[in-house]
Amino acid sequence: MRVFVTGAAGFIGANYVHFALDASDDEITVFDALTYAGNLDNLKDLYDNPRLKFVRGDICDREAVRAALAGHDAVIHFAAESHVDRSIVNPDEFVRTNCLGTNVMCDEARRAEVERFLHISTDEVYGSIDEGSFRETDPLAPRSPYSASKAGSDLIALAYHETYGLPVVVTRSSNNFGPYQFPEKVVPLFVTNLLDGHKVPLYGDGLNVRDWCFVEDNCAAVDLVFRKGVIGEVYNIGAGNEVTNRELTDRLLALCGRDESSIDYVEDRLGHDRRYSVDIAKIEALGWSTRRELGEALEATVAWYRDSRWWWEPLKARAAISKPAS
Repeated sequence: MRVFVTGAAGFIGANYVHFALDASDDEITVFDALTYAGNLDNLKDLYDNPRLKFVRGDICDREAVRAALAGHDAVIHFAAESHVDRSIVNPDEFVRTNCLGTNVMCDEARRAEVERFLHISTDEVYGSIDEGSFRETDPLAPRSPYSASKAGSDLIALAYHETYGLPVVVTRSSNNFGPYQFPEKVVPLFVTNLLDGHKVPLYGDGLNVRDWCFVEDNCAAVDLVFRKGVIGEVYNIGAGNEVTNRELTDRLLALCGRDESSIDYVEDRLGHDRRYSVDIAKIEALGWSTRRELGEALEATVAWYRDSRWWWEPLKARAAISKPAS
């Protein structure tokens, strides 16, 4: 099968390409604009793979998408602006990429008559929940420009299924972590700061709760939905690893050989959701389960960043995100 994967020079997309090339005979075209979080070094060890092709392009550029998509059997749509803090500062770019870009991808995919269109989304589209877990049928209540743009993109993709019969499936994943994650996100930011002897900025009281899913487990779930998910359906992906941001910080401090003095409490960000949690019974019914326990996965992640300064030091220097909060 020839699979067109958008945004696969980014964190989760690149990890998925590694996974899929190992687990299948698919031929994969990576379509990525190489914006700030897109990095060809994420695919460096795959350059010589004859089943991988890279095309630089913007998902909002209809002509570029049409030309590159021709002849493919399926689409996996990872490409998105994905950082809440950036969306608060520059919401326009998030609406453009996540909504307009998804519309272009869906429209060109239907014209190309692809057999499958997997749209990758986030648990943040549901909003915050104090108790229990969101199911796929629960209403969407996003609370940031990022999550609102992703909720909009979900609805666009699902509307293309209802209106045009585009064979859409949607996944909504909890927070991912692992190798190749751009170091503005909390796990790589904290790990790399700690490895350099800097402090880590912890928002508010540190009691916001997230479900942390190792990226390899998420990729296995994404691949399962891509191949076996029911057309027109949404599948939550979570790991059952709900911890507070403070507990996550404490785990990373211990793994990096630091202590509580390395925490710098900073003012909470605008619209900071208190807790995310999704019910994963539906994807478990497809036969999926996590392979890595949280502690083991965090240890492997810290080891990867410790051994991969060649990858993250230039990124932090170029993006000026190496400074700890004052």
